[in-house]
Amino acid sequence: MSQLKNESSQCLWTSICIVWLLTSKARGAVAATNYGEALTKSLLYFEAQRSGKLPWNQRVNWRGDSALRDGSDNHVDLTGGYYDAGDNMKFGFPLAFMTTMLAWSSIEMASQLKAHKEDENVLAALKWATDYLIKAHPEANVLYGQVGDGKSDHDCWIRPEDMTTPRPSYRIDAQYPGADLAGETAAAMAAASLAFAPSNATYAKILIGHAKDLYEFAKAHPGFYHSSIPNASDFYASSGYEDELLWAAAWLHRATNDQTYLDYLTQASDIGGSRNVLSWDNKFLGAQVLVARLALEGKVKSNEKMEEYKSKAEQFICNCAQKAGSNNVKKTPGGLLWFLPWNNLQYTTATSFVLYVYSKYLEAVNASIKCPEGDLQASDLLNLTRAQVDYILGSNPKNMSYMVGFGTNYPKRPHHRGASIVSINENRTSMNCSEGFNQWYHNPAPNPNVLTGAIVGGPDENDAYGDERTDFNHSEPAPATVAPFVGVLAAIA
Repeated sequence: MSQLKNESSQCLWTSICIVWLLTSKARGAVAATNYGEALTKSLLYFEAQRSGKLPWNQRVNWRGDSALRDGSDNHVDLTGGYYDAGDNMKFGFPLAFMTTMLAWSSIEMASQLKAHKEDENVLAALKWATDYLIKAHPEANVLYGQVGDGKSDHDCWIRPEDMTTPRPSYRIDAQYPGADLAGETAAAMAAASLAFAPSNATYAKILIGHAKDLYEFAKAHPGFYHSSIPNASDFYASSGYEDELLWAAAWLHRATNDQTYLDYLTQASDIGGSRNVLSWDNKFLGAQVLVARLALEGKVKSNEKMEEYKSKAEQFICNCAQKAGSNNVKKTPGGLLWFLPWNNLQYTTATSFVLYVYSKYLEAVNASIKCPEGDLQASDLLNLTRAQVDYILGSNPKNMSYMVGFGTNYPKRPHHRGASIVSINENRTSMNCSEGFNQWYHNPAPNPNVLTGAIVGGPDENDAYGDERTDFNHSEPAPATVAPFVGVLAAIA
């Protein structure tokens, strides 16, 4: 109040200054409120992605029940879970990564989520995933990793409620292994067990049981999951499984404090070196950050290998902060961290999460990072995180929010079947695949349903974005993009 009085006296209470003062204060209040609004909307997005029988408290009312016979070809119930990105597929590999990141968001930002009254919505979104993953692991050494035929699904533009495309279910097992898929799903289950432990200990125990079994399955049966599920290879091929095993071990150690998992981490011959992304296919950085936390806290005996994890995690952060010299992460002219051309924002949101949680770890022990071109404090990481969030939410050269439904200028034509076709609750007339392409995919009008909370792939390296449904490289949203952003928004709201 005293600051307002001082500013007012300097302006001599002219009407112009009074208006400026009031609006400047309002702008600050709106900015603080908007992060909370974005948090709320980000969680609505997961409801729009739901597959299966929708619950009574479903808030996204343009969706309906769908894919109620998933798994019936193999006499197993695989209903539920989430559709992938803008199609009607259920790809287990990115779905499990999304689950891990959403759980990590819930764990690290538990108090903030509760303060914003979103803690129950986060756990509901998480449980929709883990309930499905439990179904997908019906017995030891068996894990269903995909539902739907990728080619026929992508050749069809149809809303999920009246799909006519084949829904085969695919699995890995001892004969047809996939250590990457099993490892990532183990990580998801372990992380989720931590998220549920305070409120649902029984469910958390079920999850940790699945996590342990899947981890042992992954270790005992190495191999690429897309070799066992070739249908996934054109969409989510894996580049390796060593990272998923480290990631799973790190989460199992955090969930159980069992020395066995820490031994695996410290005895690993390959911890990934310096990485350039954290993504559905590359979890080395995630494992490095989790082990770095242990090294920083000093709660376990540190050694040379643990310090190597910490060093590699911090090298990535130096690169993001433009303090690594020649290895700096590229930035667009508008200031967005830019990693890869296809759906760049998935890497930016995951990186923003890493930056924030590492700032939290540093602050807890009053530590800093020594980069080749200067030190980084926890506050520096927080500022960089906030800058990326602000860019995504509209502080960019196009003044566009890349979160659908947030603000007034946001993508109106995201590449998404359900959002781009009139809701089944408004028009129950079904259509075939070609009709869907002709009537809706190639329709220049905005999507009839607002995919609230989705984050599109984002602008190109020059901050350009065309908002074209056909430009799936930039306009297609994905759950793995939003999951880490939930935690970041909760932290800064």
